[in-house]
Amino acid sequence: MADEDQLIASLQEYVRAEQRVCPMPVRWNELWEMLPGRQRRGTSWEPPPPVILGEWWSTPSFAKMDRLTEHLHYAAAHGVLADVDRFLRGLPEADWAHLGEFLTPPGAR
Repeated sequence: MADEDQLIASLQEYVRAEQRVCPMPVRWNELWEMLPGRQRRGTSWEPPPPVILGEWWSTPSFAKMDRLTEHLHYAAAHGVLADVDRFLRGLPEADWAHLGEFLTPPGAR
């Protein structure tokens, strides 16, 4: 468990470096699909889906960061944290949303 806690802490530090918020929507959905045991629970999902599609523009960065952290903990609890770690660390910087970017939809200014 201590190794897993260290891996989560290390990965969280990595995803927050360079003012990263979360993967861009297509890549974040790929991560979510890596999580085993996803299932519908009434009108929602366990774990909750990534903040994408219509939610992307209206959701603040901190809420996106919290959702990604939730996905990391879910991955750890389901034995796929190492795979998620490799996936996230392998993303090119262009596949990450960063603080200060993507705050409003194009044309809304």
